[in-house]
Amino acid sequence: MITENMNCESCAFRNLKGTATAVIMRDGKTLLLKRNQEPFLGDWDLPGGYINEGETPEDAICREIKEELGVSIVGITPIKTFPGIAYWNNKDFPIISHAFLVEISGDIRLDNENTAYCWEEPRAVKKTVAFDSNKNIMEFVDDKFSISFPEVKELVKQLDSSARIQEYNYYQAVLDGYVAKEYDGNKLIGMGWIFPRRTLLRKQAVIEDMIVDEKYRGQGLGKKILLDLLRWAKENGVEMVELTSGSHRMAANELYKKVGFQLHPTNHYLLKL
Repeated sequence: MITENMNCESCAFRNLKGTATAVIMRDGKTLLLKRNQEPFLGDWDLPGGYINEGETPEDAICREIKEELGVSIVGITPIKTFPGIAYWNNKDFPIISHAFLVEISGDIRLDNENTAYCWEEPRAVKKTVAFDSNKNIMEFVDDKFSISFPEVKELVKQLDSSARIQEYNYYQAVLDGYVAKEYDGNKLIGMGWIFPRRTLLRKQAVIEDMIVDEKYRGQGLGKKILLDLLRWAKENGVEMVELTSGSHRMAANELYKKVGFQLHPTNHYLLKL
């Protein structure tokens, strides 16, 4: 009798069902699929689906991508989880969506789950995609990922003319840490990246890729970016911040010293693999 009551109670629990969702970016735009079934028939959706028994979220998103798009997966990085509501037979139930940043290769070949695909800027569609969990994912993407990549590439060239920035790498950098940005109106004119790392001794962070457009130098923007990165570090419990700078970058080295950085007497080695 006790067992029967427990079974009845467990049937009433609104336990979360797991789903996996892919955020696939190209030139700052997100891949959307037009649904060919209810619910939300004809609406735009993100690639993904339910996690099957015995699958991990990573397994599920790889399977869904291959089924829905017919492409190869080059990279996959967890973003975060987003709760929401799904629908089946006129009933709603709670889900937890595991969102992944996914890099694909190959021509898209849709299966019968979707009738079309498009690439759209997150800001333009974040409130109209199917499912509330997807709306929250697109809000996150718009907040964290939106940036002009031609302008990023131009800035990086001023830092290293031989560098070839990959779009997927930028999104990974955002997920791994924090990117400070400076604008003149809508034009990106400066940026810097900081990412944390835990050692046996302390929680540290590394600053990389600080650059201000050469047309805007001498206006204190480098200091503004640097202080923003240090603000983020303090708010996230970082105890020590480190960076490297070429000895020929005179202005940058003077800035770091004025802010309080001290030249460390440790040799800096690099090994290209």
